[in-house]
Amino acid sequence: MADVRTAVRRHAPILLVLVIVLVAVGFVLADRWRRGAFVIGLAAVVAGVLRLVLSDDAAGLLAVRSKAFDVGALAVVGGTIVWLAVSIDPLGTD
Repeated sequence: MADVRTAVRRHAPILLVLVIVLVAVGFVLADRWRRGAFVIGLAAVVAGVLRLVLSDDAAGLLAVRSKAFDVGALAVVGGTIVWLAVSIDPLGTD
């Protein structure tokens, strides 16, 4: 049981991001694609913030390249997805 807790604690940043992505998938499956896209963008922004504030070891699987590249790429991608989700005309949908 201690091994499971240690593994969860070690991978907590990526698990948090995956939970947010699963919520987004739930919105998309419920035919709320704009909300789903918005939440996916938020997941990328959250991943970027976590990568920024955590050390390389604590970031775990969020650490792919250098900290500057990871944070910049996640911020640009997440911000763009959020902006697109907010700016698209709903045409009667959510």
